[in-house]
Amino acid sequence: MDEIINRVANSALQVFDLEDYFPKQSIVELDISQWLFGGFILKETEFREQLKAHDWAQYQGNYVALYCSEDAILPAWAYALVSVYLQPYALKVVNGSSKELLLSLYQQTLDNLDYSDFKDKPVILKGCSNKPVPQELYVLAVQKLTPFVKSLMFGEACSSVPLYKRK
Repeated sequence: MDEIINRVANSALQVFDLEDYFPKQSIVELDISQWLFGGFILKETEFREQLKAHDWAQYQGNYVALYCSEDAILPAWAYALVSVYLQPYALKVVNGSSKELLLSLYQQTLDNLDYSDFKDKPVILKGCSNKPVPQELYVLAVQKLTPFVKSLMFGEACSSVPLYKRK
C-alpha cells in the first residue's frame, strides 16, 4: 500500500485564516435602555444615579458594544457618560452592535499585521470558520493581502476559488 502524502502541507501554499485573529476576550453587549425611564426616556438625574450604582467591574477585561434596544432619542452625551464609567474596566468600547465592535477590532488587527510572510506566495483565504467572522472582513483581508501575494484563492485547499493572480 502506498504512503499517503499530504501535497498541500508540502507545497508553498500559505493559509490566511481570519479566525486566528478572533478576539480572545469576551464581547459584551450593553443596552443602555435599562437606565431609561420606561425604557425610552432619559431623565438626567435618575440616569446618572443608576450609572453610579451599576457594577462596572463586571466588564473588566472585556470588549463592550454599547447600544440602545429601544427607539429612544438620546443625547450624544448619554453614550459618552456610560463610556466614562466603562473606561477603567473595558478593553474597548464601541457605540454599536457586537458585529460593529468585531469589525473595529479586526480592522485594528489587520492594519497592524506584517504581511511579508506572504510575499510572492500562493495564499488561500480560508473560507470556513467556527467563530462568527463577519463577511466584511474577507473584503478587508483581500485588500491587505493582494499587494504581497503571488496568487490568492478563497476556500479550502481541496476546493478553492481563484480570486487574484499577479501578472
